[in-house]
Amino acid sequence: MLREAYSTSLHCVQAQEGMSVSPDVIAKIEEGYAKLQAAPECHSLLKKYLTKEVVDQLKDKKTKLGATLLDVIQSGVANLDSGVGVYAPDAEAYTLFKPLFDPLIQDYHNGFAPDAKQPNTDLGEGKTAGLVDLDPEGKYINSTRIRCGRSLQGYPFNPCLTEANYLEMESKVKGIFDNITDPELAGKYFPLDGMTKDVQDQLIKDHFLFKEGDRFLQAANACRYWPKGRGIFHNNQKTFLIWCNEEDHLRIISMQEGGNVGQVLERLIKGVKTIEKQAPFSRDDRLGWLTFCPSNLGTTVRASVHIRLPKISAKPDFKSICDGLKLQIRGIHGEHSESEGGVYDISNKARLGLTEFEAVKQMYDGIAHLISLEKAA
Repeated sequence: MLREAYSTSLHCVQAQEGMSVSPDVIAKIEEGYAKLQAAPECHSLLKKYLTKEVVDQLKDKKTKLGATLLDVIQSGVANLDSGVGVYAPDAEAYTLFKPLFDPLIQDYHNGFAPDAKQPNTDLGEGKTAGLVDLDPEGKYINSTRIRCGRSLQGYPFNPCLTEANYLEMESKVKGIFDNITDPELAGKYFPLDGMTKDVQDQLIKDHFLFKEGDRFLQAANACRYWPKGRGIFHNNQKTFLIWCNEEDHLRIISMQEGGNVGQVLERLIKGVKTIEKQAPFSRDDRLGWLTFCPSNLGTTVRASVHIRLPKISAKPDFKSICDGLKLQIRGIHGEHSESEGGVYDISNKARLGLTEFEAVKQMYDGIAHLISLEKAA
């Protein structure tokens, strides 16, 4: 079972226990299943694993916080171009809706089986010196970024959060940010609520600001009470950044120009440990750090570079080369975006079934190989 001590401020615990799933919700689940099956253009993992048997098994189930299978699948049903297509409305959803989540997680995370267990945390302390600069001459890599997601213990995920929960979480983490004394991490928190145009423009210019309106998150019911309880912290050097209540409760990000992965990871480790001391995070023995989207479970680590590979990226087998190296390709404006000027965002794909350091090393080794192929092309 998932170890979750839910906050007593949550609105739907008593109200939902013992209540059955309403006929109209069941009808919407069945309509969603039919829509997915009738869409030849849809290739999501949701479509692959939401079989008729799974629908019949799960359509009348509800978590203690009142989340149903509809909450899990609604984004993937609304967005037929989803890659994954499911979200966990609360931690219990991962166990209650196992017949859907387990095979989907196994497919996405390189065969992480239903009886597999996430290894103990290893952020890479003492090992970062081995990750020397991948591109000392600055020919290929524009920037390096490593991020991880964290959920605060005692709170569910977006669809089950109240406005009071959002504000409470923001207040809690802002108190931590305000007291950071380490000169490499110290900075300022910018709440989205009431943000001035000048601050907004500067954060957009720095590529820091997350925006409301991601259709995948909106369809998952993850943008309620916007912009309440949301905000951005960054250090004075603009190399350490934390998003508060965007997709996950916290997205902790370390980044800088160039290809020095070791420096970027070292800063991330320091930042995670600073926050963790004062705000415990939700972790499960089997699935590791718990997140809203199952693609981020486990380590939650996404280590990436913005990289120019004009020669090999023009080849038809570029994607299959990256797949073989367990790398994921995106455009430079994030998921669902295109490449610009031959620059790609390339990261580790797997987050589950390996340690945090192994996830970073997978990206590091893969990028080193791609650069060697580009040099030889």
